[in-house]
Amino acid sequence: MANHPKTLPLRRESVRSAHKLIEPFIHRTPVLTSTTLSNLASTPQTPAALVGTPFEGQEPARPRINLFFKCENYQRIGAFKSRGAFHALSRLSDDEVKNGVVTHSSGNHAQALALAARTRGIPAYIVMPTISTPSKIAATKGYGAEVIFSGSTSEEREAVVEDVIKRTGATLVPPYDHPNIILGQGTMALEFEEQVRELVEKDPRLSVHYTSPSSNNSIDTNGNTTGKSKVKPGTLDAVIAPCGGGGMLSGIATYLSPTPTLVFGAEPSFQGADDCRRGLACTPPTRIPRVKSLTVADGLRTPVGLIPWSVISDRTKVRGVFSVSEEQILRALRLVLERMKVWVEPSAVVGLAVVLWDEEFRKVVEREGREEGWDVGVVLSGGNTTVEAVSGLFGDGKTAEGGRDNGNQGEGEDGKGSEFERKREEGTIGMRGEGVDEVENVAG
Repeated sequence: MANHPKTLPLRRESVRSAHKLIEPFIHRTPVLTSTTLSNLASTPQTPAALVGTPFEGQEPARPRINLFFKCENYQRIGAFKSRGAFHALSRLSDDEVKNGVVTHSSGNHAQALALAARTRGIPAYIVMPTISTPSKIAATKGYGAEVIFSGSTSEEREAVVEDVIKRTGATLVPPYDHPNIILGQGTMALEFEEQVRELVEKDPRLSVHYTSPSSNNSIDTNGNTTGKSKVKPGTLDAVIAPCGGGGMLSGIATYLSPTPTLVFGAEPSFQGADDCRRGLACTPPTRIPRVKSLTVADGLRTPVGLIPWSVISDRTKVRGVFSVSEEQILRALRLVLERMKVWVEPSAVVGLAVVLWDEEFRKVVEREGREEGWDVGVVLSGGNTTVEAVSGLFGDGKTAEGGRDNGNQGEGEDGKGSEFERKREEGTIGMRGEGVDEVENVAG
């Protein structure tokens, strides 16, 4: 798939075409709301909470926000990646896949392509860096793929992929940097748009744009809001999604950019994982091609791809990208697990963390939403983690920053004691105990 002769243009109607193609193979994942988290998002932070941040000494933002969650953790293989994998394979001819498909991924795309290949009855060869978590390795093998391990730098992975192609004749399906992947991931925005409209039609009080019929700003018989609001009830004011390689964010933006809904991205800041935010801040905006990070959000340890960057760097399509700390990611993860009772992985909650604690984003909502506020869609991108990994994140193993120390294995048999196994499941060290200095551009 190195060339793109069979791809549709990156436009809203192309996402609709992609959805029709993959609909038999994916789940229409639910959209949930949470009064508790909406109230929290609408509560100003205390001045004390802003100490030590760029917003110290400023008046805390006072946005009004109602949240809608697109739960891709309930997608097949437990993450949104199934959408892009099934779409990419559906665009390849039988002759192109007669020798199977190959990709490189640390987990979610690996599982998605393995499942899509098994569904089509073709071999899948998955190159996984040794930093991949044991649970994601096991799941990828469980879908019938042949897993080949590589080092954790881009050069090492690319060399192994080339060897696999030479040995098998398999066709490469990239994890994010391809139009067919982008269009497939964008199908979640199509569903999100429809589902929120349906929810608000059933219960208009879910929207910030609802007011009682006795007020000056009410909903008329055509479903439109009269008075000061210019937004039709059931239309999201904004959607925020995690950004790693950028396939999902650029797909969502491709679908929603012709609509009133604004699109934002979210990244972890730990060890420079916020390459997209930093690249957009350059003058002129410049894509950053390398990331070396062991952020707890292990699905977001890769830089934005070339094609996704062409979309994300267009301010008419993506309004902005924000980043959050490890501590904020863990706080958001705890809220989703404990208050929503929804099982997600750390990468899934970076968007929620931005909404709750990034004052720059919150001031945008306050300024542009005014008294009425915004309905904000948050993508929960996946749920591929384990009880052991989550327990470790909230146990004694994490540092005050929320990251983990990257020491080597503990004292157990064969040098692989409980501390080593915990760090492996968190994806903070590799099979040989390697740490961040040996990890680069790890695609999720």
